[in-house]
Amino acid sequence: MPLPPSLRLSFGLLSVLPVGFVEADRRTFGAAMAWAPLVGAVLGGCQALAFVLLERAGAGALLAAVLAVGLGAVLTRALHLDGLADVADGLGSGRPAAEALAVMKRSDIGPFGVVTLVFTLLAQVAAVASAGHPAAALVLAGATGRLALVWACSPGVPAARPDGLGALVAGTVPARVPAAWTGALLLAAAGTAAWRAGPAAESLVLAAAVPVALGAAALLRRHLVRRFGGVTGDVLGALAELAGTVVLVVATLG
Repeated sequence: MPLPPSLRLSFGLLSVLPVGFVEADRRTFGAAMAWAPLVGAVLGGCQALAFVLLERAGAGALLAAVLAVGLGAVLTRALHLDGLADVADGLGSGRPAAEALAVMKRSDIGPFGVVTLVFTLLAQVAAVASAGHPAAALVLAGATGRLALVWACSPGVPAARPDGLGALVAGTVPARVPAAWTGALLLAAAGTAAWRAGPAAESLVLAAAVPVALGAAALLRRHLVRRFGGVTGDVLGALAELAGTVVLVVATLG
């Protein structure tokens, strides 16, 4: 059974999975963004499977975490990491919005972007290696990171430019969609640790990771909208990386 065009577009935008080209208008792009948490969960599932197989093969938690995080970059063409680096360079430039956006659009990467990427990847690897439920945390981080994109595409969040991905998806997703995804992820997170018969504290930590991560992404989104005038593709990528990283870090606290 063929995938709906919007779901195919979502996988095509957010992953390297071979789903075929989909020609789309703004409405279809909005529908594609609504599927983003599912795409993130699938990618996180691939990372989780890699981690489990490597650890069981004797690779050790640290090496398994390095390779699982690296697989996430491969599966997304490092799309979100690139956005995070560009946003860091734009913020670090200290220039007015139009000039900062021009910095972000360049193909190179500056010192702010490099430092941000290094610390983000180190945090992700360390968190996965020490999380109580690393596989569950990877799936949850993948889904929650992309859910941050859906919230950024809800009404009231403008685009920073008249062109680009931000302009295609800004304001296209009804607020009820990310709200429903948020509820679903909260239930899934709480249920996962409970199903594994872990301590109650671990269930609470995994469930708490979702609102904490989305709250952090919302604060960053608010700042970036004020700073740049709206969202761009780079801003969406930065939000995804921040939310996913926060989930992984919180998952270590149980």
